[in-house]
Amino acid sequence: MSTGVHEEAGRLRIDSRARTSGTEVTYDRPVDCDNHYYETIDAFTRHLDAAFTHRGIEVISRGTHTELLAGGTLFEFVPNPTFDPVVVPGCLDLLFRGQVPDGVDPRSLMAVEPLHPAYQDRDVRINTIARQEMSAAILLPTLACGVEEALKDDIPALMASITAFNRWLDDEWGYAYRGRIFAAPMLSFADPDDAVREIDRLVERDVRVVYVRPAPVPAGHGTGRSLGDKVFDKVWARLADADVGVAFHLSDSGYNGTVARAWGAPDRFVPFRNPSVLATIVVADRAIHDTVASLVVDGVFERHPTLRVASIENGSDWLALLLKRLRKQANQTPWSFVEDPLDTLRRHVWVSPYYEEDIGALADLIGIERVMFGSDWPHGEGLSEPTDFENELGEFDDQEVDQIMRTNVLDFLGIAV
Repeated sequence: MSTGVHEEAGRLRIDSRARTSGTEVTYDRPVDCDNHYYETIDAFTRHLDAAFTHRGIEVISRGTHTELLAGGTLFEFVPNPTFDPVVVPGCLDLLFRGQVPDGVDPRSLMAVEPLHPAYQDRDVRINTIARQEMSAAILLPTLACGVEEALKDDIPALMASITAFNRWLDDEWGYAYRGRIFAAPMLSFADPDDAVREIDRLVERDVRVVYVRPAPVPAGHGTGRSLGDKVFDKVWARLADADVGVAFHLSDSGYNGTVARAWGAPDRFVPFRNPSVLATIVVADRAIHDTVASLVVDGVFERHPTLRVASIENGSDWLALLLKRLRKQANQTPWSFVEDPLDTLRRHVWVSPYYEEDIGALADLIGIERVMFGSDWPHGEGLSEPTDFENELGEFDDQEVDQIMRTNVLDFLGIAV
């Protein structure tokens, strides 16, 4: 990285560009790869080019309610875009473990609280990270995870909105703030030239990780392209050259409008509002499965051998099925693969499993050095205390626990361990 980040084993020295001149940060406690903030209401409007005012995200009021429009259409990815009140961290734990007691209505588990400053203030959040006995955290979007799908049919507005959001993110959180908060700016490949320009700007601001939606790349007129299409090689090359990790985080990947719709289920993904059971099952983890498949099959890792990607908040059960399919295909069309797909995955892909999954099976499959701790804090479906994740690691020895809880995340971030 060409900016002012200087590394030693387990330490990061940050210059004034990251606003903490001469600070040396030691990472001797867990590092969470899956923390979230709650966006302020002007996250997409504060820096938006005025030419896209009515084509991007707009804030409107209807009675006492604040709502958002995306390209003039009601944007319902989050029920309350002010996030006040907001879901209590970890309140849905039993629901996502599938352990709701008999006789308890699962809907009764939902609890809300006033918006806490740690969800929107970086200095309060750093104190919270310390209280939670962690060294640092990767911070990912909440509301923004639905924006690319909402604006995919207007690519210029989409790209302008992403740039505006990333400038807001730098204002509010910084990309490597005090070496404790690594906020991941958004990146869309929909306009490859614009994406490269955005990466160049982000690299100048010490970015270590970008968030990319696991989904086909919008190509206009309702069409899409594989992330492995060679038209995007300039984007992958710039990320690899800049040593920037790519985080594929659970998002609205558009599968409701394709897969679920084909089965007669609702064609829009609106979390927490009358969820379709059928859509939940037929969509499931298909997006991340297909995303990683596209990278392997279409040769992204072969052409960009230093590229690092991570699957965050997509679970891990999809990986064994993907590997089975890739290996079968490699046997049938060996000319399409340069090596055993497992070797490719083990070299390039980090995975943060859901805490309720079989983490031992994941480690056996992809290697202990590619498993990362992620809490999803402060979301309701995550953990109430991030480091409670360690309670799920009883089958691992102390060194392996340290790898999962700390050093693997640092490795993904490109911080020497």
